[in-house]
Amino acid sequence: MAELLYKTKGDKVIWTIVLFLSLVSLLAVYSATGSLAYRERGGHTEYYLLKQLFVLVMGLVIIYFAHRVNYTIYSRVAQIGFLVSIPLLMYTLAFGSNINEAARWIRLPLINLTFQTSDVAKLAIFMYVSRQLSRRQHLINDFKKGFLPIIIPVGIICILIMPANMSTALLLGASCMLLCFIGRVPVRFLASMVAAGVVMVAMLFLIASVTGLEMRTKTWQKRIDNFLHGDHTETPYQVQQANIAIAGGGILGKGPGNSTQRNFLPHAYSDYIYATIIEEYGMVGAFLILAAYMLLLLRCIRIYRRCPYAFGAFLAVGLSVTLVIQALTNMAVNVQLFPVTGVTLPMVSMGGSSVLFTSMAIGIILSVSRNVEEMEGKRAERERIEKVMANAENAAVA
Repeated sequence: MAELLYKTKGDKVIWTIVLFLSLVSLLAVYSATGSLAYRERGGHTEYYLLKQLFVLVMGLVIIYFAHRVNYTIYSRVAQIGFLVSIPLLMYTLAFGSNINEAARWIRLPLINLTFQTSDVAKLAIFMYVSRQLSRRQHLINDFKKGFLPIIIPVGIICILIMPANMSTALLLGASCMLLCFIGRVPVRFLASMVAAGVVMVAMLFLIASVTGLEMRTKTWQKRIDNFLHGDHTETPYQVQQANIAIAGGGILGKGPGNSTQRNFLPHAYSDYIYATIIEEYGMVGAFLILAAYMLLLLRCIRIYRRCPYAFGAFLAVGLSVTLVIQALTNMAVNVQLFPVTGVTLPMVSMGGSSVLFTSMAIGIILSVSRNVEEMEGKRAERERIEKVMANAENAAVA
């Protein structure tokens, strides 16, 4: 154990945040799934708790091994990951498992498990964009040679994700645009891509309405209409139950395991787990969760500023940005500041592939942090030796 702790490097604050969110996840998932497990698993109320514990432990193992790898290796993996993501997403659209009227999952035949291919694509595209930004800094003001090779792969991935999961595609595109902005891409280039994205989404709705093809456009339109124009009689059921849960939480909440809306709130263990947390732990608990993600972003910005190499810097800030944007979106949906999206809360919501790929992203961030600390440690040691030698020479002269 001592040797394992000795080999565990990287930003200690990020490690603490991961452990904190994992603990919150276990408590919230156990509370939100107790009655569900009792009904579906014949009284075995700990079933989903044990399942989530297993997934989180696997996630910590992935974080540990990912952070031990030199982050420069992920630059080579990025190209392979991007190329693999395209056929995976295409296969998902054609043959993926349909859950909630959307083909987002692939079922592995031998072990009978499902995973979201968009999770693979998100991780791969951020590594790929970080690689391209670091390699094309000298061409970044050239639209054809500098910007298009970066943004075209992003567009391909977002277009393939959009038919089944528009919210994920839009968040992914926004996160990549923000990373490009951090990477010194001219604002006029980014503005042109935003305009192109708006036109593409409008065309998608137009094609669906003209041809009658079912591309989930009706679902998206209904969610937006309910958010913008709905009154208390038209508010979606899950939003009503989330509002009741939040109102019942107050300042300090009802206490762990005392949620009542978990029995009525759809997906209280995934999409609406933040509302469950607020009901049980109140505004104090809600603030602690928000503060944890904000602190994660600040620590990653610190890594970005300290990293001497562009790829590592872009990798750390890019992966952290997408995790925090996803978290803020989930929390905004739960408190009715954003239309219903189906986006989960990273490292907290119950899940399988989402937790594992989030863990991989955090492991990569910690890999960058570990290498930065090692370089700074070597530099400090070299400066110490030089100072000692200089003092010895001065003493000899004296």
